[in-house]
Amino acid sequence: MQMFVAAARASFVRRVRQQFSLSSLQRQFPRALSSRKFSSPARVHESFITGTGGAYVEELFEAWEKDPNSVHKSWQVFFANLQANAQPGAANALPPSLTGGIEPVPVEVDQVASAAVDHMNLLLLVRAFQVRGHYLAHLDPLEINTANIHMQPDGQMPQFLDHKTYGFTDADLDREFYMGAAAIGAAAAGVLASGRPQTLREIIDTLKGAYCDTIGVEFMHIPDLEQQNWIRDKFEKSDKFQHTKSDVLNMYDRLAFASNFETFLATKYGVTKRFGLEGVESAIPGIKSMIDRAAELGCEAFNIGMPHRGRLNVLANVMRKPMEEIFQEFIAGTVASVPGHDEVWGSGDVKYHLGFSIDRPTTCGKRVHLSLVANPSHLEAVNPVVLGKTRAKQESLKDDTRRRAMSVLLHGDAAFAGQGIVYETLELSDIKGYSTGGTVHIIVNNQIGFTTDPRFARSSPYCSDVAKCVSVPIFHVNADDLQAVCWVCATAAEFRQKFGKDVIVDIVGYRRYGHNEIDEPSFTQPLMYQHISKTKPVLQKFQDEALEKSLLSKDEIDKVEADCVRIFEQAFEKARRNVESGTWDKGEIPLENRWKGFKSRFSFSARQDTGVPLEELRNVGERLSSYPKDFHIHRGLARNKKHMFDTGVGLDWATAEALAFGTLLKEGVHVRLSGQDVERGTFSHRHAVLHDQENESKYVPLQNLSSDQATFSIFNSNLSEYGVLGFELGYSLHSPMSLVLWEAQFGDFANTAQVIIDQFIAAGEQKWLRQSGLVMLLPHGYEGQGPEHSSARIERFLQMSDDDPAIIPEMAQHGRMQIQHSNWQIVNLSTPANYFHALRRQIRREFRKPLVVFSPKSLLRHPQCVSDIQEFVPGIPFRRMIDERFPHDIVAPEEVKRLILCTGKVYYDVIKYRNDNQIKNIAVATLEQISPFPFDRVQQLSKKYPNAELVWVQEEPQNMGCWSYVEPRVATALLEINGKRISYIGRNPAASPATGNSTIHLAEIEQFLEAAFNLAPAPDRMPPIRWRY
Repeated sequence: MQMFVAAARASFVRRVRQQFSLSSLQRQFPRALSSRKFSSPARVHESFITGTGGAYVEELFEAWEKDPNSVHKSWQVFFANLQANAQPGAANALPPSLTGGIEPVPVEVDQVASAAVDHMNLLLLVRAFQVRGHYLAHLDPLEINTANIHMQPDGQMPQFLDHKTYGFTDADLDREFYMGAAAIGAAAAGVLASGRPQTLREIIDTLKGAYCDTIGVEFMHIPDLEQQNWIRDKFEKSDKFQHTKSDVLNMYDRLAFASNFETFLATKYGVTKRFGLEGVESAIPGIKSMIDRAAELGCEAFNIGMPHRGRLNVLANVMRKPMEEIFQEFIAGTVASVPGHDEVWGSGDVKYHLGFSIDRPTTCGKRVHLSLVANPSHLEAVNPVVLGKTRAKQESLKDDTRRRAMSVLLHGDAAFAGQGIVYETLELSDIKGYSTGGTVHIIVNNQIGFTTDPRFARSSPYCSDVAKCVSVPIFHVNADDLQAVCWVCATAAEFRQKFGKDVIVDIVGYRRYGHNEIDEPSFTQPLMYQHISKTKPVLQKFQDEALEKSLLSKDEIDKVEADCVRIFEQAFEKARRNVESGTWDKGEIPLENRWKGFKSRFSFSARQDTGVPLEELRNVGERLSSYPKDFHIHRGLARNKKHMFDTGVGLDWATAEALAFGTLLKEGVHVRLSGQDVERGTFSHRHAVLHDQENESKYVPLQNLSSDQATFSIFNSNLSEYGVLGFELGYSLHSPMSLVLWEAQFGDFANTAQVIIDQFIAAGEQKWLRQSGLVMLLPHGYEGQGPEHSSARIERFLQMSDDDPAIIPEMAQHGRMQIQHSNWQIVNLSTPANYFHALRRQIRREFRKPLVVFSPKSLLRHPQCVSDIQEFVPGIPFRRMIDERFPHDIVAPEEVKRLILCTGKVYYDVIKYRNDNQIKNIAVATLEQISPFPFDRVQQLSKKYPNAELVWVQEEPQNMGCWSYVEPRVATALLEINGKRISYIGRNPAASPATGNSTIHLAEIEQFLEAAFNLAPAPDRMPPIRWRY
């Protein structure tokens, strides 16, 4: 029976479609179709009489089938007649589109077709406004540029929004159309869901107000219908600006403080760079409206990233940094004094790069935490850092919905279109390990990039077009319409909180002065700046509007103006007195209070034990080497490591890493590792995530150690270095009790993230007084794999190390602060045990420093590169330098003729050569921690081998690797001991890091190893390797 009903229904639906097929209507209603005017043949294919129309009629039929009264009576007649097997044409009654409240009666079939076509052409007109309305919006306060820069020929775009293009005439403007939800179906929203008859004029006016006024909306590229409809409902309301008198006064107050702040600075510091916000001052009340609305919807914390332009205004009026502190920075700079110390430490940074954090109230009464992240001049580089910090905040709040903390990013128009990191950051937005539940992007669009016009700054119509790659809405708004700016920013917050997606707000304004306040912009944009000089500031425009429309009184306006002047003058006088008297606070030394229990560079931190009791190591090891009985592990991974932990010998690199992670997790430390292919490991060594071979389910041993362990997070990243490394850096800034690691696929590829390395990791603490314990794992080693798979560029990292080559610091155990005084640590380790201790040392300390690990490749499975479990226990420290490991294989220390110093993987090549050639009078030691340099250990070794010459052996070319860093520091270490110098043995200087020819590679290794064990004086230069191609 059910099959019979289904078949009958399907037959009926086919008849409905047949009645409204193009060929059927052409046969039945030739006059109606021939009278319709389409802008192009393509318009026919979008109309009611093809597939779209079939879906439309089918939706009506389904509604009629459930409840005949849910559709108009004319459709009731049609479906009833059709069900009664009426012949083609006889079933038709005039649909409701053209009748309003007229009772339907049987009519000629060409009238039916005409009504249907008009109905669908109206839908096309509505869609045209939704798709293209933004092109005709009034977005430019200067009224000299169209919103987009690569338009169709003049006059073509307005045609798309002209009702005549869709077959209507001016006489149709007062005809009524019914566009109710029952007629439209699931797509009904906004003007289409009004539920009442509307004239064509009303519909067009509503659409113009929604999409062609001072707001332009791009959203039809979003595939999600719910999100589209939400936007339609929001923007197609004629009364969307429901601002009370209090709201208007609040917006004006915020605008007045933003505008007058810039004016005050221009008056007091007219020849000082400040990168003011003049021309887009409305961004400040817009940002504050966004924060207020997000707070109402449950957001508690905001991490903000932005460029230099407008930063001082954001600090003063959004972050509420005391204005006297800002004025003091103009007077006396931005370096940090140290309580109890005579010195001033830190390079400081210009005032428009500095960060700030505060808890402040919002208009709804809730207090929120605001954090403006410090950043360099490298535009957009801070974006992934902000997102990483937000993700860490969400996880500390256990905010699985990602609604309690959010990122806010401010951009310049030229930078948003031009900087690749914008795209990299956007692509992180919906990836499991990196999503933050959406970012609100605010483009402060001054329609110029330094001296470059938009038409030369991008190829896309809008600066925001790159954001379409992730299907997010883009709201353009005229910066001189204060109410529109505030409403759009608040709406952006609503969208983010509801859908957990990014949203773009493009505030289109201008730049009243040059790139900075001492720049002359009319050299390159004379016409633009003639317009600007004649354009009233937005504050004056709003004052005029408020008085004209009686939104505010003259007294109310004057009072706000007076308050601004009074507050600014009081803060300025306080700043002047403080600087003159020397009583001002020149900057905090952070972390002493911000991270409770953690030390700054000026508070001594004793060395902490990094070992773990043997029983605990074996307990963790057992969990690491087991998996559920019903889990079908790959047979290549089924080897049982239990024997390794039982015997305590042969622990390899991956096992040492897993033990470090596992023991920290059981101590309550969150561990996060990300990067390309890290779950398995580029070199198939880690296998932290196991895959069932029958159903592809996953099992992570490090997430199954105990019921009370901390969280272990491991994520394969997308193919990005710049964005992902920035994200992990931001994550590490939130809490010191997380071990955060980023691993490059090959160390060579880390240089695509050079901005994050140079500007944030290497120098962040010195510039901005913010510590980070981020660990970078950079696979490094010469194995004949060519120029791009050999070198992680050790020399570049060492060049940025700030320890002085000519000064030996205090090295006594109870006074050594060498690492605390350094900007980071650089290690090239040769044993799994030392790697274990290096990772645990990152957490066990009472301070945080970035750690750069030049990790191995071939050593991951090298039979000699293993450690015994006894090297992991308490009392065994991290070893900055490892002396000769086989003292019984060589002569007594005083008889040693040469001491070879080396680092990393080349040690195993050196030892193999010594063993193969049975050389007894040469000792080998490895430098494990390269920076900060272990001066004391070099002195100890030199004393131990008093008759030995020192040579440095490396596999990198002479102008790369560690040689340039090591040589002067060894000389300083030995100056007071014996004055010896160290010689170089290795590859010759080269432009390319390594050869791509395996034969040459092996010949070069053989050559420098022979030289290393030849007691003749080391050559100044190796003879070239001859090779015939």
